[in-house]
Amino acid sequence: MTDVIQLLPDSVANQIAAGEVIQRPASVVKELVENAVDAGAKTINLVVVDAGRTMIQVIDDGCGMSETDARLAFERHATSKIRKADDLFDLHTMGFRGEALPSIAAVSQVELRTRQPNEELGIQLSLSGSRFVSQEPCSCPVGSSFKIENLFFNVPARRKFLKSNTTELNNIIAAFERIVLVYPDISFTMHSNDVELFNLKAGNLRQRIVDVFGKRLNQDLLPVDVKTSLGKIYGFVGKPESARKKNAQQYFFVNGRFMKHPYFHKAVQNAFERLVPAGEQVPYFIYFEVPSSDIDVNIHPTKTEIKFENEQAIWQILAAAVKESIGIFNDVPSIPFDTAGKPDIPVFVPGSTPPAMPKVEYNPQYNPFKTSPSGGQPRKAVNDWQQFYEGLQNRQTPATQPQLFDKGQPEAGSDAAAGSLIADASPVHYQYKGQYIMTAVKSGLMIIDQHRAHIRILYEQYLARQESRQWASQKLLFPEIIQLSKPELRTYVAIADELAAMGFELTSLGGDSYAVNAIPAGLDGVNPVTLVREMIEGAANSYGRLKDEINHSLALSLARNAAIPVGQVLGNDEMDNIVNGLFACQNVNYTPDGKAILSILKQQEIERLFG
Repeated sequence: MTDVIQLLPDSVANQIAAGEVIQRPASVVKELVENAVDAGAKTINLVVVDAGRTMIQVIDDGCGMSETDARLAFERHATSKIRKADDLFDLHTMGFRGEALPSIAAVSQVELRTRQPNEELGIQLSLSGSRFVSQEPCSCPVGSSFKIENLFFNVPARRKFLKSNTTELNNIIAAFERIVLVYPDISFTMHSNDVELFNLKAGNLRQRIVDVFGKRLNQDLLPVDVKTSLGKIYGFVGKPESARKKNAQQYFFVNGRFMKHPYFHKAVQNAFERLVPAGEQVPYFIYFEVPSSDIDVNIHPTKTEIKFENEQAIWQILAAAVKESIGIFNDVPSIPFDTAGKPDIPVFVPGSTPPAMPKVEYNPQYNPFKTSPSGGQPRKAVNDWQQFYEGLQNRQTPATQPQLFDKGQPEAGSDAAAGSLIADASPVHYQYKGQYIMTAVKSGLMIIDQHRAHIRILYEQYLARQESRQWASQKLLFPEIIQLSKPELRTYVAIADELAAMGFELTSLGGDSYAVNAIPAGLDGVNPVTLVREMIEGAANSYGRLKDEINHSLALSLARNAAIPVGQVLGNDEMDNIVNGLFACQNVNYTPDGKAILSILKQQEIERLFG
């Protein structure tokens, strides 16, 4: 029998390793910019073309490389950052494995130009798919310039599965931000297709955060600073009012390295318990400085998962530090400098006649609960959403989901099916805890989530309006000012036409500031700034830039903002409108993002509960 085990060629081994280290263009950016930081650079320039598919270039003014080092840098496990295994537990650099450059060279065409300060000429190297192409002297500034072209040109399957340019560019920006937030003393620039996205000057940490995410964040940052025998924790957390439902900027860094740590994230969230609404999160930028021997970063190729030796103790220190910052912010007294027109507070004089007690007239027969249309707690102010349901009571309700009916019942979509779903022509609905609508049907008890049902109804209406371009604007009495971060600004520019067609009117005030002059009609009570921001965030999270995907994202964001809130008390007519409106939709079972809207408790299950 012949031997079947053999050593793989270096080019194949490099492509296999590259599959773990270089997953997308953002991986290349991360590795090259980190190498520039390790080289002691004070200025780093990043240039990408076509979101990194065509070209990625990183230029630095670091220490540069000699001719021999430049050749060795592309050999696997060749590194200047560690010498022995024990060095893995005392790391002071971003990279250390010696895998990044050979992995990049295995799946792209690389040109390196580098020169050391004591050399008059530099060296230029060219590689293609791990294969050495050329080497020659060149004239170049001190430092290094890596140009990566045609990424994954020899791995078509990997290139095929890259996302859209917008998605890949957002991933590059995310990787770039994770590095620039650690090194505020280094100047960074980033260009995409000859457009400058970032121009970050060297400065302090707070200024770097504001430069990256916009001036709006500056007023919401609370400093965190604590020193213990286990290390130092510093940075910033957001005020409770800066909490957002999604896309809050949340960053952990340890010894200058970005990390993901759900356990420490829980410590920050616990500090804000009862201060922010459920489901919302505050931004934070937390930096840990601990002895390098107390952490292990060599547990994942991306180096974002880090193991701490004193994890529980650091958790407690972090939670206490964040709570202290919030407490200091809440305890600052307000000084009433403006006292004009304020009533004088009389000084107490012993033995003086006390002032007469004020009398308040009231109606002892008044009962506030009698003014509530449902006889329960007083109604809360809501949007004027009933205008969307005019005439729905007189429409036939085609139930489009056959799984709602028992076997033997008429097919969904027929008039008989719609009539057989509701037990009574004019049913009486019941509301449970201001969240669920319950009504009797032939097969049992139907339970509907009123908030999700309203989202489905509004979503389909908004989507139809987008297709027909039948939106009306509602001018704001006073324009609202919104400041967009650089990622938000890029997304807004991409979807500005769609927002304008929906009835939004925004005017640029210069820089990252815009005035919101109008929003779609029928959204009374909605915060215009929050609405615009959520529309932008929803569009940014879409997987592509196809028009249909953008319309879906915008319609869903608008529906979420305009839908009746959880806990809203409804009268029977209002609940009837919800039910009828839901069964006029194309999909009655799920919201556009896949959450269940209704459930039916079968008659047999009810009888089984009662034995």
